[in-house]
Formats: sequence, C-alpha cells, structure tokens
Amino acid sequence: MSDVAPEMTAVAAARAAAAGLTNVTTRVLDLDDVDEPDERFDVVLCREGLMFASDPARAAREMRRVLRPGGRLALAVWGPRERNPWLGVVFDSVSDQLGRPVPPPGVPGPFSLGDAGALRGLLTDAGFTHVDVSELAVPLRTASFDEWWQRTSALAGPLATILAGLPASAAAAIRDRVRDAAAPHATSAGFAFPGLALIAGAARPG
Repeated sequence: MSDVAPEMTAVAAARAAAAGLTNVTTRVLDLDDVDEPDERFDVVLCREGLMFASDPARAAREMRRVLRPGGRLALAVWGPRERNPWLGVVFDSVSDQLGRPVPPPGVPGPFSLGDAGALRGLLTDAGFTHVDVSELAVPLRTASFDEWWQRTSALAGPLATILAGLPASAAAAIRDRVRDAAAPHATSAGFAFPGLALIAGAARPG
C-alpha cells in the first residue's frame, strides 16, 4: 500500500499489523512519479487517489509503466459533484460563505475526474487497453448532522485546513449554511445522501 502522505501509510501499516497480515508492506510514494522499476507489478489498485494527482495524465502513465505486460489496473474516483451531495453541499456552502470557489480553479479535487468519458480517455491516452468505466452507487447514511459534519469536514483535508483558519463566527456561519443545504437529505433516522463513484478497469497490452 502506498500514499503520498506518511500519515496514511502509517495508519495502513498499523491496521495490517492489528489484523495479523504479514504480507502487507507500505511505502510513501508520489503517484505522479512512482519510485518503482518498470514492469514491477501484476496489478495496480488506486482507490480515490488519481483525482488528486497534480498531473493525472502523467500519473496514469506511471501506473501503466510499473505494470507488467498483461497486468491489470483497477481504480475508483468520485463521480460528478452534483451526484455526490454528501460532500458537494459542503464545498458549495464554503464557497458561498467565502466568496471564492472551493477547491480553487486548477487545483485537483475530489470531483476532478468525475466525467466518465474523460476518465476513459485519460486511461486510453496513457496506453491502456480494455478500458471499462462504470458507475457505482455509494450512498452515505449517518445518524446525525454532527456525525456527518465531523466525518466530512475531516475527510477533505484542504477543507479542514480552511475551516481551522477561520474565526469562530465564520466557521459557525459555514456550519449553519451546510445544515440548511443538507436539510433535504434528513430522514427520521438521521441523514441519507446519494453518492456515486466511477469504477475503472484497464489492462497494459501484453
């Protein structure tokens, strides 16, 4: 398992150890420049990482490079922002409060690869064959607004940084905006948000 953030690999290593898995190793790697030799792996799995690459096209070529001929790629990214209100309404509310788009234009974000056709083209252009992209519904349910808010605001790292740097009054105003925006998704059991991921599979030519 690899990630560009040491904190993430540390968590993965700890969980593997707790589960008694002795065949799991972790490394800090940059997806744009994978420090591994050519044709090293039979399979590459990338879960919710490619959309954060500073250069997704280069990252896709790197994944192809480290695969052996005939090797397989499987990856997941979030679908369109409007079909993932569990996070989209938070970004919209923060953008409205601050008067600027979040994430800023040109900055990779959770929905930067949310177009299925563009994702398919990205992998094809990187030299993959048998490219298949499908949709997967991933609804999010929480017991309360507070549970969802804490989980979502912590999950989006740049968002957490923005919120932490705001005065208490501004952070409270954003929270109120988010609560209003999330109201349509309230249920008798808490909150139920629709969500959509794109699942892609591809192969390196043999």
